[in-house]
Amino acid sequence: MSQRHALIVGGSMSGLLAAITLIRRGWQVDVFERVAGELAGRGAGIVAQPELIARLDGLGLDTRNLGVAITKRQILDSDGRVTATGACPQILTAWECVYRLLRDAFPENNYHRGRGLVAFEQTSRTVTAHFSDGGSLEGDILIGADGLRSTVRQHCLPSAVPLYAGYVAWRALIAESALPAPIHRELFETLTFCLPPGEQFLGYPVAGPDNDLRQGSRRYNIVWYRPAGEADALPRLLTDEQGVTHALSIPPPLIRRDAIAEMRAAAERLLAPQFRAVVRLIDEPLLQPIYDLASPRLAFGRVAIIGDAAFVARPHVAAGLSKAADDAAALAAALDADDVENALRRFEAERLPENNRIIERARHLGAYLQATQSAEERKRSVRHGIPEAVLAETALIDFLREPESAH
Repeated sequence: MSQRHALIVGGSMSGLLAAITLIRRGWQVDVFERVAGELAGRGAGIVAQPELIARLDGLGLDTRNLGVAITKRQILDSDGRVTATGACPQILTAWECVYRLLRDAFPENNYHRGRGLVAFEQTSRTVTAHFSDGGSLEGDILIGADGLRSTVRQHCLPSAVPLYAGYVAWRALIAESALPAPIHRELFETLTFCLPPGEQFLGYPVAGPDNDLRQGSRRYNIVWYRPAGEADALPRLLTDEQGVTHALSIPPPLIRRDAIAEMRAAAERLLAPQFRAVVRLIDEPLLQPIYDLASPRLAFGRVAIIGDAAFVARPHVAAGLSKAADDAAALAAALDADDVENALRRFEAERLPENNRIIERARHLGAYLQATQSAEERKRSVRHGIPEAVLAETALIDFLREPESAH
């Protein structure tokens, strides 16, 4: 039997997880990334769930220095007093640390930058991808791992589009060395929340540049979820200084200065004094509108979509990378046991229910942050928006091991 060939569209986390998983099973794999330069996950901290670490270990990757280990989480009130604490051992890392681990494990000659997918066609035996540079390539399977703006999904499911959740996240990474000593002592070694009415601010430590875990060289990751109406506040936030309104997101350098000034002024009114001091240290924040995306299908003949190309959950579950790794593992296992089209149908049947559970859980946890709420979402807010629930439920995926009847 000749070596089977996978074409993967998208060179970020999901694409690399699938690529490395298939290579380990004897596939030839080529990855195509539309961005010409090296990718960067600016302002992105990540909770390395145990399930993700187990998947990386299973691929033979070294996870011993993946991130910063913490054991505790806490809530501050608006006066800066600790009102609740909980024990919760976790590994906290940064996007670029996991990306670098994966990128270094994939053959350089098979990673193609600056080649975006334009179109594809398939027969009963092969699939052919056509790229923005005019080139084409034939393979046995085409995997769309190209994220929220997925070209593969748009071709296969044009009606499956991201749905705005009703709130945004302001994000930033701050050098550990920039934190004043008292703030460092109170915040740095914990996952810390502050909960203004209808909002959520959290901060936690992650590795420094180049996965630097030395004390004093790490970074502090902050996220501030704030309601923003879809008809008015969101378009204003996505409009730059030149009056151009961007779709889905806005590059950090283009965020208007008055929008940043409003965010800083709100911090002075609403946040604990420790977090006010942290916000003053932000140089250039990132603005992330929060979206839901749930695809009704994952398999289309010899074509599949995985990761954020298929499902995007609100960040509160912190399951994005774990579900991408599980998608990759399930896809590879199905392909081991069957021909491509049957394998993709089996993959879809396995992963659709799991991904939908993650989406629904994330919606429950984030309902109280929305600018507008339905009656059902207001009920969710009562249950999941209280401080005790935020402390006990955020960034944990234990619910996936619970029976369906528990939900």
